[in-house]
Amino acid sequence: MPFLDITRKKEKGMKFIERTTLVLFSTLMLVISVIFCLLAFGWLDIDLAGKVVLGILNNDVSSNILLGLSIIFILLAIRCIFFDSTSKKEEELQNGVLLQNGDGKLFITKQTIENLVTNIVKGFDSAEEIQTNIEIDKENRVNVLINITVGQNAVIKELSTNLQTKIKEIVKKSTDLEVKEVNIKIKNVEPIKPVVQE
Repeated sequence: MPFLDITRKKEKGMKFIERTTLVLFSTLMLVISVIFCLLAFGWLDIDLAGKVVLGILNNDVSSNILLGLSIIFILLAIRCIFFDSTSKKEEELQNGVLLQNGDGKLFITKQTIENLVTNIVKGFDSAEEIQTNIEIDKENRVNVLINITVGQNAVIKELSTNLQTKIKEIVKKSTDLEVKEVNIKIKNVEPIKPVVQE
């Protein structure tokens, strides 16, 4: 049974709640700031503002609504100050891909994919000094960046085409993840080492 991605839906739900909270809190701060500016410039009568506030506090319904909103904003402020919005689980998910099917879950780390790609590149004789970097986008497509030094006899265009094809093929076969791009950067061309005769 193939694995399916389950993480993105949960992330979208949490981001919506955080965005909504931020919008509400920002709107409240904007209203309070505008009122203080109007009071400071004398464009709003302080006695009138005091009467409005007292009218709200003396009315049981509006007083209870204001108290409820105040408690919600206090809790949200405490959460924002003391609790990180990204949990350990979310941090782990940024370092790999979580897949699930009816039999269980599979977590593939970026490091696993990097090691796989590095081993593929090491299989080519003309590739030396390999550095691999993996990025995974929101659709769980893999972007590969390889920095390599090649031997002097390497045909760079042919080598890069063969590497791109092989990497896409093996990563798909091993992990069932699509490789969107394989970008190759040739750092250097290693000269042929002279053979020392004795």
